[in-house]
Formats: sequence, C-alpha cells, structure tokens
Amino acid sequence: MVHLCIPEHLKIQLELEEIDKKDVTLANESEKLVPYVGPIELKFKNRTGFCGALVMGDQALLGAIPMEDMDLVVIPKTREVTVNPMSPDIATSVAKDITMASP
Repeated sequence: MVHLCIPEHLKIQLELEEIDKKDVTLANESEKLVPYVGPIELKFKNRTGFCGALVMGDQALLGAIPMEDMDLVVIPKTREVTVNPMSPDIATSVAKDITMASP
C-alpha cells in the first residue's frame, strides 16, 4: 500500500470531509471507488507529515508515501518502523532543483 488508509469510523471520529473519490486497484486486481479525505496531520516520534487518506478497510494503514514524507524506515529484523537512522534529528528529502535559465 502506498497511501494512508483509514477505516470509516476513524473518518467520522476525526470529522473529516470527503475531498474526492479515488479508483483503487486492490491486490486481487479488482477496482473499488473509495472516498479520499484530508488533510491529516501525522506524528511519529520527532516527525510530522501531512497527507490525504483513502477511506477503506477496518484498520489504519500507513503507506509508503507518508512514510517517505516523514523519512521513516522499516527495520525488517525487528519488524518495527522508526525514524531513518541516517537522519535521526530531522527528516530529509530528495528534491531536484529546477533553475530557470535567463533568456
């Protein structure tokens, strides 16, 4: 999963409004139209991020996009999510600098 997913009851508890709908392809290759809500502020240890969420399923799932945005990593050996040990104090990101050339 690449997006944040939240169940319907969490959408109601957080009083989130539907912004849009997204056509989601499921693991069995079927498609489902689901509500998209947000923005949602996420906090994990010393990290903060903002994202939208797909409303589906019966539990919250943190996908790859918000994890990358907050610079979190999965430690397979312990099956834990933690801050990137290469940047423990502040989240890092990669961006391409696009400089406009003068005519």
